[in-house]
Amino acid sequence: MKKIISTLLIVFVFTLITGCGKKEESNTDNQNAEEFDNSFEISVTSREEGSGTRGAFIELFEIEEKDSKGEKVDHTTDEANITNSTSVMMTTVSMDKYAIGYISLGSLNDTVKALKIDGEEATADNIKSGKYKVARPFTIATKDGLSETAQDFIDFILSKEGQQIVEDNGYIGELNSEPYAGKKPSGKIVVAGSSSISPVMEKLKEAYLAVNTNATIEIQTSDSTTGITSTIDGICDIGMASRELKDKEKESGLKATKIAMDGIAVIVNNSNANDNLTSEQVKAIFTGEVYTWEEALQ
Repeated sequence: MKKIISTLLIVFVFTLITGCGKKEESNTDNQNAEEFDNSFEISVTSREEGSGTRGAFIELFEIEEKDSKGEKVDHTTDEANITNSTSVMMTTVSMDKYAIGYISLGSLNDTVKALKIDGEEATADNIKSGKYKVARPFTIATKDGLSETAQDFIDFILSKEGQQIVEDNGYIGELNSEPYAGKKPSGKIVVAGSSSISPVMEKLKEAYLAVNTNATIEIQTSDSTTGITSTIDGICDIGMASRELKDKEKESGLKATKIAMDGIAVIVNNSNANDNLTSEQVKAIFTGEVYTWEEALQ
């Protein structure tokens, strides 16, 4: 049975561990003082179903494969810990010495360590050059009949100023865009979806409201599929998806607009002595073909 992790559970586990003292076989942060041991079992940590980051990750590492009927099947191990947001993923990996997970490159900070994949570092420059291949688009989804204010916000996101914000926050934008020349209309905009996109969307919101004080923007963070569904149902004006839209989503009347490119960083605890994995090793870990770091690195 898959293990579901929430913020509350993380706090509970951390409190329990620190209260009970060190346990010899524990994979948690109480072992950080010890030398990293590759014979310990890997704590595989993944995102929830519906996450755009998970969808892109399993596709890029071929963890998702077609069966005999041509249907796509996600082969992520049933033993994986399942987290429901980028922040929970990072907290989980930072607290578990033998954990491995994945997040948006733009969300990476020093609480965890990003591994090289196939010998290449996860950097914006390496994504631009094509050296680091674990990358996906950040997409916004809209329907016909978009309000003037929502369209103006999108125009700002795609403008030179908006794309500079994208770049300044560790993502890859289009810096040859035209400067923003909007009409600054009044109105409320609701944006919903991917927790990977929401940090840069918050920055874009802040910058836009500085130039258009007539608007208000509400950002609801969840996952890509929820954002897309909310757009289809008219609950929000703009859906955030950290993946390409599926054909059936486009058939529902959605328009996809790419606002940035982002890498997916494969992350481990800062105590992890390993720095590099091949794409094949990542796949073997997340499908449960190997169980320890020692097996994975053979």
